[in-house]
Amino acid sequence: MDIVFVRHGKTEMNEKKKLGGITDSPLSLAGTEEAKAARQSLVGIEFGRVYMSPLKRAVQTAEIFKVSGETDERLREMNFGIFEGLSYEEALQMYPKEAKSWAEDLINYRIPGGESLKDVYERAAAFMDSLLEEKDPVLVVTHAGIINCALCSIFGDPGYYYRFSTAHCRFTTISLESGFRYIKAVNAAELYKLL
Repeated sequence: MDIVFVRHGKTEMNEKKKLGGITDSPLSLAGTEEAKAARQSLVGIEFGRVYMSPLKRAVQTAEIFKVSGETDERLREMNFGIFEGLSYEEALQMYPKEAKSWAEDLINYRIPGGESLKDVYERAAAFMDSLLEEKDPVLVVTHAGIINCALCSIFGDPGYYYRFSTAHCRFTTISLESGFRYIKAVNAAELYKLL
């Protein structure tokens, strides 16, 4: 069974390189166009279930894809706490001690008022585990952080997080077969009828 992850289209916060995990920002014009282009890859593909982050940018992307499904809180992007809405440079300037602590332990450091990457990994891994009984392909419209963590779950280690870069409106497919999990595609522009 294949799980197809797709990152939402760009937002203005993405374009400004701001940390916008829980900020409920809508798609930008460019993000809307990206989603419309990506929609073509989904034509004719049947998914057993569709899940999405409850944040506006993911829901809008799913609407442009003309798919409906259920939102799942585990698919929210990382909560950046006091860094939310700031660029990394701004966070470093405003919160030098906290930004330094985060840079020194990107996996385990819990940002004040927010989450650690390990927290996000645990959410994503729990979501992956919840799909073990699915038989038909699943579509998941979510965020880069969740997709990278889902990829890390294949290795059972959030330490691989920064080995992946997840592009907007690109398809990442993870297969669950006979108790095994493997990565089928990362950042594919099209699904190429992989399912």
